[in-house]
Amino acid sequence: MSDPLVMQALANLVPHGSRVLDLGCGNGAFLSLLQSQRGCTGYGVEIDDANVLACVQRGVSVIQLNLEQGLSMFDDQSFDVVLQIDTLQHLRNAETMLRETARVGRMGVVAFPNFAHWPNRWSVLTGRMPVTKRLPYQWYDTPNIRVGTYSDFALLAQKNNLRITDAFGLHQGRVIRHWPNWRAATAVFTFQ
Repeated sequence: MSDPLVMQALANLVPHGSRVLDLGCGNGAFLSLLQSQRGCTGYGVEIDDANVLACVQRGVSVIQLNLEQGLSMFDDQSFDVVLQIDTLQHLRNAETMLRETARVGRMGVVAFPNFAHWPNRWSVLTGRMPVTKRLPYQWYDTPNIRVGTYSDFALLAQKNNLRITDAFGLHQGRVIRHWPNWRAATAVFTFQ
């Protein structure tokens, strides 16, 4: 996630001084922001060599790990907050990783591109897969294994007995609480 407005909106969900685990942390920019602005500590988890190096160069503690292998190296409730920012759509075991997020953290934060956002619906209606700021790839070269919607995640959380503590959409850094499945480019959930 590189949009500064979205990053700030998500950072506001993380309590000051939290111990954070950022799953799929990319280049570490978000965890670095949490460290500098929110006084957080913790680790990023990343598989890509170049991103691991970028994390180290930013001063972010990072563990190189394939999330498909799970989080067994972490004890129950060992973090205040576990983040999955633009990670869930890349995982084959998304449901398992949600349960692991709830096990390892006292609070989970998930954010992902909302496929039900109206411009995406319009693209599909006109016969094309959407290419947008939040879904910037063509269908044939996307790193996303799946797409999801705001409403779909709410059902998945319920199925897995996750208690959603907050749910909203984000669009251009603005919080969308009225019709987020239709109006928001990003779906955001906090849960326990």
